[in-house]
Amino acid sequence: MQTKMLFTLFLLICWLSTVQPETTPAKKIIQHEKEDEYDRDIHSVLREMTAMLAKQNVQIMYLQKENEAQAAKLRDVDNLKEAIQAQTAKLKTTEEKLAELDKLKPQLQVKQVAFSASLVATGQRHFGPFSALYTLAFKHVITNIGNAYNPNTGVFTAPVKGAYHFEFYIYGYGDASHGSGAILFKNGRHIFIAYEHQPSHTSSSSNGVTLILEVGDVVYVRQRATAKIFDSVNCHTTFSGHLLFTM
Repeated sequence: MQTKMLFTLFLLICWLSTVQPETTPAKKIIQHEKEDEYDRDIHSVLREMTAMLAKQNVQIMYLQKENEAQAAKLRDVDNLKEAIQAQTAKLKTTEEKLAELDKLKPQLQVKQVAFSASLVATGQRHFGPFSALYTLAFKHVITNIGNAYNPNTGVFTAPVKGAYHFEFYIYGYGDASHGSGAILFKNGRHIFIAYEHQPSHTSSSSNGVTLILEVGDVVYVRQRATAKIFDSVNCHTTFSGHLLFTM
């Protein structure tokens, strides 16, 4: 009896092992549903990622264009800076040239020095004789470029160091006791004399000299003591000078 029961239990176990559970199809359906839902989630994520990538690509393209525009603006700014720098350099060069010209103006003006004057401005007059040397003030100024000659004193003052040439002409009436003559002085030193003595008629004498003058040196003409000089509106007696070149 016991043996028969054991055999029956063995058969039952074998049959159960060969029989498929009735719940297997339902589980498969649930599993397929889960797989389908998982696939749908993956596709949804992929779609979102694709849309996001597309949006990022658009943003990247926009940023690239904006960067290109900014780069073009920066290039324009750089070109403008270069142009401004070039103009500034030109302006600086121009200002430097103008400054040099301003410095040269006095020198150029100084290089234009010349004067010529006769002894009397109106009428006629006899000068002398005097008991001592007499400085002649040539009043009738014909030319005084640079204003280096003073007609009130008869003194020429050198405005710049250089070589100057001077000439003076002395006119007088003949006199048995007095000749006509004058001396050109530089800084109080006798340089050249022009002198003529005739007992009758008229006499004329002249002389000229080139002098090296420093700035402030003075040149003038002094009548000889006891001499007689004449001048009129015809400009017989004259004093002239001009700058030859600077040094």
